[in-house]
Amino acid sequence: MAKERTLVLCVDRDDDLGFKARIDGPIVGREACLHAATSLALIDPEDSDVNAIFETIKLYDELTGRGEEVAVAVICGNHMNLLEGDRRVASSLDTILSVTDSTSCIVVTDGAEDEYVMPIIQSRVPVSSVRRVVVNQMPNLEGTYYILRRLLDDPKVSKIVLVPLGLAMLLYAVGYLLGYPEGATIVVVGVIGTYLLFKGVGIDEIFGYLITSLKTSLHGGRFTFVSYIAAILLGIVGVILGLISLLDYYTSAGIFFQILAFIYGSIAWFTAAGLVASVGKIIDVFLNERETIQRVVALPFFVLAIGAIAYGASTYILSTISDISGFPITTDVGVMYIIFATIGGLFCAFFGVYLQSFLGRWADEREPVMLKREA
Repeated sequence: MAKERTLVLCVDRDDDLGFKARIDGPIVGREACLHAATSLALIDPEDSDVNAIFETIKLYDELTGRGEEVAVAVICGNHMNLLEGDRRVASSLDTILSVTDSTSCIVVTDGAEDEYVMPIIQSRVPVSSVRRVVVNQMPNLEGTYYILRRLLDDPKVSKIVLVPLGLAMLLYAVGYLLGYPEGATIVVVGVIGTYLLFKGVGIDEIFGYLITSLKTSLHGGRFTFVSYIAAILLGIVGVILGLISLLDYYTSAGIFFQILAFIYGSIAWFTAAGLVASVGKIIDVFLNERETIQRVVALPFFVLAIGAIAYGASTYILSTISDISGFPITTDVGVMYIIFATIGGLFCAFFGVYLQSFLGRWADEREPVMLKREA
């Protein structure tokens, strides 16, 4: 029977070790962890991760002194992108577990942010204890000011707080200089509201993923870099034409019909953008990872299906239910639009699913033949 081994694990989700001390994780072993803590302490003695790593080493020494089988390690995430950081934490933990053969884990953190990765750790190894390190200090007004100043000096915090406030103030000043103080107030409130909505819904993470994908495609010489740029430009055109359509067919019936007017003018361009991006993805997969093409081959068909159904539905509602004057499509034609658009969209989606299933079966049948040739 294999002897149980406990892993004492320190979590540095925001990767202060890498960002400040230039030490890449994961870090395994007492001496390596001690060196990492000392290096970080010399660069930033006030970083709470220093105390967390020292607490990890102390706990490791205590358990070792009792005669237990113990391993110690520090895993790091990503300072600027928490999504990529959590993926890195998962990959690093898999590596540490394979090296140390640990059967249980004691997690040491310096705050609630690091504990967000607890589900990732628990999915890979049983967690027997969690130790949160809290630094004792005397709070006062001067200390609070200093803490706030330190937070604003952090680029991760300043990007979230200072950039939207600075942009809002700049727009307000420009509006005042142009003689539109009321419009300036509306613009500032709109900018702040849009920013809060993006953060709340998580749209900023989508843009972050898009930027990361563009960088990866550019550095890897992928065709998707060009297709994504083209898709972004088509999307911008769609937004402009959607706003023009909203102004042309504006109605006081409610915001629902205004959204439909925007969709009516923009959905064709949004669909074209989705088609360009998905076709570029298929071309890259075909050239570099041909065996996995069945995973992406249905994308353009789904995009076309959604675009067709959305266009048919918006046309039907605007021509039949709303009281928009000057709308170019009559009620009878609007009914035909939604019928044919729905049938065409469902057919596109079905064909995409069928093609994906067909290529999947073809790949499964071909794999034994390829393995036999290699043997």
